[in-house]
Amino acid sequence: MKEVNILGKGAVCRFPSHLFGYTAWPSIERLPDGTLIAVASGMRMGHLCFCGKTVMYVSRDDGNTWAGPTVINDTPLDDRDAGILWLGGRKLLLTWFNLETKYLAAYRGARDEMTPQQRAIVDAMTLHYSDAVDEKWAGSFCRLSEDGGVTWKEPHRLPVTAPHGPARLRDGRLLILGKDFKNKEPSGDGGAIYACVSSDEGVTWETLSSIPLPDGTHNNNYFEPHVIELPDGKLVGHIRYQHWAAYHKFQPFTIFQTESSDGGRTWTEARPLGCCGSPPHLLLHSSGALVCTYGRREAPLGESAMVSWDGGKNWQLDYAIDATAPSGDLGYPASVEMADHSILTVYYQKPEKDELCTLMYTRWELPRKKG
Repeated sequence: MKEVNILGKGAVCRFPSHLFGYTAWPSIERLPDGTLIAVASGMRMGHLCFCGKTVMYVSRDDGNTWAGPTVINDTPLDDRDAGILWLGGRKLLLTWFNLETKYLAAYRGARDEMTPQQRAIVDAMTLHYSDAVDEKWAGSFCRLSEDGGVTWKEPHRLPVTAPHGPARLRDGRLLILGKDFKNKEPSGDGGAIYACVSSDEGVTWETLSSIPLPDGTHNNNYFEPHVIELPDGKLVGHIRYQHWAAYHKFQPFTIFQTESSDGGRTWTEARPLGCCGSPPHLLLHSSGALVCTYGRREAPLGESAMVSWDGGKNWQLDYAIDATAPSGDLGYPASVEMADHSILTVYYQKPEKDELCTLMYTRWELPRKKG
């Protein structure tokens, strides 16, 4: 692991032993006036829990203090994987994802490890689940705020899911790389990674293309992508890769890269980058550096970054942002550039000696450009 200059660390929120204190899968946006908005799935009992709500935290002092949580979504399902994107003015786009009710069975399987209070909550939730609930709420959604997150419009469906949501292109359209969980292969295996665009702030979406994958891999090796547009118009997409079934051709848990030079209509075959961790979040720094942050679930556990100075052609891998995680339940870092050009990265993991995961942040400086 390589080191970066750490300027500060802290917690966006912290509920060490609260029944509904588990918080995870954050994203962050920095508005032109310096306001930081972090969103996540909070008020949960654990990693797989249908109590989840989309929550928002706001900081107006560069992340030193945070107000919240404010609840944005509270559907009957788990409201996970929150993304946030500034669309200009006071407009914000929120994205999130809900698991189907069948996944509650996995949670109920852990009843013997629950307290009586937790078991009662899970049993009560079961009474409300039906095919109708799945039909209405399972899958991916987005919704718009026109007043900086004070109020939110009605949700619209997304055709794919991605934990940090779409990118805003120079022409004003939104483009998302995401996993298609709805339209699965006839074998029952997971869907492909698709590029979709919206010209009406997320109300409707057009599917442009799917990402070509290398031989010896399968759709179910690939999840949770993120995409960014570079100044020359090139799109760079990063995708979470992991071993699945008999498909073990590459590193067990890493990031693949794909690129498009025609607005997302065609893409290069995804290629492995060799980093140890995933899923990715991409940031274009004012210096010209392309920064990808990701969670590391092999020792040393924590959050890492890689940096490219040539638009994603070459990467300096595995810079340690936070290597203090006590367990592998961590990750999904997302980053913004601050006024002094430092980077603030939010992520979820357990603070040492705490019982539950929560949102943490590290403020750090880019490593020097090599060569």
